[in-house]
Amino acid sequence: MLTSSSTAVKSLPLKRRLCFLLKLVCFVSSVLIFCEFLIYYVVIFQCQWPEVKAGAHVGKKESSTSILKAIILADTHLLGEIKGHWLDKLRREWQMERSFQTALWLLQPDIVFILGDVFDEGKWSSPQAWTDDVRRFRKMFKHPVSTELLVIVGNHDIGFHYEMTTYKVNRFEKVFNFTSGKLITRKGINFVLVNSVAMDGDGCAVCRTSEAKLVALSHKLNCSQQKPNHSNKRCSDVENLPASEPILLQHYPLYRKSDAECSGEDSAPPEEKNIPFKEKYDVLSQEASQKLIWWFHPRLILSGHTHSACEVLHAGKIPEISVPSFSWRNINNPSFIMGSITPTDFSLHKCFLPYESRVFAIYCAAGALLVILILAHFQLLTPFYFAQRLISKHKA
Repeated sequence: MLTSSSTAVKSLPLKRRLCFLLKLVCFVSSVLIFCEFLIYYVVIFQCQWPEVKAGAHVGKKESSTSILKAIILADTHLLGEIKGHWLDKLRREWQMERSFQTALWLLQPDIVFILGDVFDEGKWSSPQAWTDDVRRFRKMFKHPVSTELLVIVGNHDIGFHYEMTTYKVNRFEKVFNFTSGKLITRKGINFVLVNSVAMDGDGCAVCRTSEAKLVALSHKLNCSQQKPNHSNKRCSDVENLPASEPILLQHYPLYRKSDAECSGEDSAPPEEKNIPFKEKYDVLSQEASQKLIWWFHPRLILSGHTHSACEVLHAGKIPEISVPSFSWRNINNPSFIMGSITPTDFSLHKCFLPYESRVFAIYCAAGALLVILILAHFQLLTPFYFAQRLISKHKA
């Protein structure tokens, strides 16, 4: 009888330790699951598609199907083998993968545009490194057949103008089916994809080809917006396109002096806003910017490259939205644009992703709480330890 009682007493501390260990495991697991999975659902679930008028001729039943739901993001900068640290790759690429996959599942867009700088080292990548980068990209940004993914080229994908070669351009075009001066039309909406790196205007081989395609495309779009006129021979043999003003998608922003006029929590930091932009490096040249506006008369321009948000008006009426980076590596509060678009109208809404600093703060708070729980369990916290001794003496 005494033997069984002593055995029960000895087993009691072991059960308490196992129970405490199980609680710690559950606590740590809960924090990890929330910070690495659930937080993306909690944050992106709050984003809603903006409302837009589908047009007076569209009935109520057809209005939802006539609106194109587009997600626009930029500057993912998948790290390469030269400058990419494995821990940096693991952390930031996991963040982008979870953000993208969660957004697809919750928002179910019709189309996704990535505005360049998909890779960080595409301008340097060897064939083997390029293949590995593409494999990782396809894993991170995999998407259902119902969602179309279109990628625009950036300077980190093929190099700045002085680094750009036909080989690098062809390599990118082969993987992403991208062609500068490419027109895509979805639900009567015209999108023009521009290789802004090739808009240097110095007559290089890639630049000449790119500009020639843009000029030909401009002619088609201008003819489509003219009223039928049998005497207009210039448009007689031109392919019929929807009479909708196009939306330009490119990596470099059009020319602006700086980000001084930009506002918002994800705009450039105050110390950087007044730094003048360098033409053909930070933004397109004034000449190239005027050409694109003259050629296409766009109703909206979407660009990336600066990693910060900005909204400007060109010619007093053409809005350009600079989309911030999608990666924690470039910005603490990444985001993407949600667009509800029709042939005659559009409405945009910004959807923020989890802040890296907030996720880090949750981990720090959880770590501190974990240390306190362990110290309290083993009676190593000084205030609790002395309080327990005083209580025991008082009872004695």
